[in-house]
Amino acid sequence: MAAARRGMFSRGSLRRWVRLGALLAALMIALPVVLTILYLPPVVRPISTLMIKDVITLQGYDRQWVALDDIAPVMAHSVIMSEDGQFCTHRGVDLGELRGVISDALDGESTRGASTIPMQTVKNLYLWNGRSFLRKALELPLAIYFDALMPKRRIMEIYLNIAEWGPNIYGVEAASQHYFGKPASQLSRRQAALLAVTLPNPAARNPAKPGAGLRRLASVIERRATKAGAYVQCLN
Repeated sequence: MAAARRGMFSRGSLRRWVRLGALLAALMIALPVVLTILYLPPVVRPISTLMIKDVITLQGYDRQWVALDDIAPVMAHSVIMSEDGQFCTHRGVDLGELRGVISDALDGESTRGASTIPMQTVKNLYLWNGRSFLRKALELPLAIYFDALMPKRRIMEIYLNIAEWGPNIYGVEAASQHYFGKPASQLSRRQAALLAVTLPNPAARNPAKPGAGLRRLASVIERRATKAGAYVQCLN
């Protein structure tokens, strides 16, 4: 009798855990879907999951929201040429880059990054840092959905205002003030390029004190940004 009760209890507990897991999964899907719609108006200023973490852990953060029109155009151009050259033409996911990553993985080779700006934006807004197949599986459809609803200019505006540029430093205005002592509207081509190449690893890279490798990368991006042309046409 006791064994039968234990069996029923175990099956009941399992069902409750399954229902709880399904509910959490549904919330993880529904929340970004709803928030993306709420983030469409320019007056809304989204925050990232890392900012929320900084608040919860009582660290606080520095972020000063600025409209895209109040950011030096060369900053957005530099970020596109550094992070996502096909930003204006893809639909949230760069299928060419993604196929290359999958091919490299199947061949047993080390994989390169294939994250687009929409992918990085939804990761910052809704997901978490770190390598994870689960996170990537959520990130891909969210990026497609996000890109389908959001104008490219709004995507860039949100990304530049939530990207991490150092410990507790978020957004290009706070980064520009912290590293160069000037507003984002006054960034030079060189400063914009240095900020852009800092993004992949803001914990280890300092755009105000770049090493030789960072300076070389910035020089490449600076040249590309001056010839961006059609690559940045969706921001005009």
